[in-house]
Amino acid sequence: MAESSRWWIYLQERFPPFKNGLLIAVFAASAVGYTALLLPSSNTSFSLTSSILIAFVVLFLFFFQLRVCDEFKDYADDLRYRPYRAVPRGLVSLQELGVAAIAAAVIQFGFAITLGRSLVFLLLLVWGYMLLMRQEFFVPHWLKVHPVIYMLSHMVIMPLMALFASACYWVPDKITPSLALGGFWAVSFFNGLVIELGRKIRAPQDEEKGVETYTALWGRSAAVLAWLGAMAGMAIATLGAAWPIQELPLVALALLFLLTAAMVVSWRFLSYPVKAWAKGFELLAGVGTLVVYAGLGIVPWVLSVR
Repeated sequence: MAESSRWWIYLQERFPPFKNGLLIAVFAASAVGYTALLLPSSNTSFSLTSSILIAFVVLFLFFFQLRVCDEFKDYADDLRYRPYRAVPRGLVSLQELGVAAIAAAVIQFGFAITLGRSLVFLLLLVWGYMLLMRQEFFVPHWLKVHPVIYMLSHMVIMPLMALFASACYWVPDKITPSLALGGFWAVSFFNGLVIELGRKIRAPQDEEKGVETYTALWGRSAAVLAWLGAMAGMAIATLGAAWPIQELPLVALALLFLLTAAMVVSWRFLSYPVKAWAKGFELLAGVGTLVVYAGLGIVPWVLSVR
């Protein structure tokens, strides 16, 4: 098999570039756009488009590195329970993935240093936390029996990446960041929870031995309630982030439709726990990501420019 074909198959199976790329692009553009709305600057030392592009590339590679970390962390379980996956079946090796992750780090460093030394510090911060996640914070067995703490500890990576993306705007223009940015970082934390919970809610017939889904761990009702709680948390954080940029009406309307859809999907899945409705949680998590980030940092910024 050709080298390019082998890697393309791996990406399609484990890190779909177009699906992930769309969500990450919206995340990056929203973080930079929201920061520009909150911290307007007349300094044009670095264009907003360039900041968004660099934020996107670095964030995309962050998420790829997280996938590589998971491949290393889950290798033993994959060999035992999921031999059909790309690494256990020999499509790519862990060593190759490690080299790819290091190559990605070199690219990230190059982009970060272009914007300023402060961004390199934030890059190291994200890498450091990522390595802690890879090592399960050196308490893997304890975290395994405390899945809620496991999930929450891993979601901290989301606001850290949001911090990096927002810094792509304020570092080159030497602007002092505002504490109000914390609202956007909180949105990222809850959005990460929504995605994480949504992708691990499954219909009974789709549960796999050795795969710790939240429906298997907690039961259908508790898993759905946890997902709805994360959606509610994201909605509250989003409203809080919309306040400083004076976008409450737009964001509140979008959230109304989003939360209504969430209630419908939850009710239908609990009534009819089949694959079609289980997939609705992951789908709605993706739609919610697009809606929330577009409503906070993309649409308002485009309107402000016009």
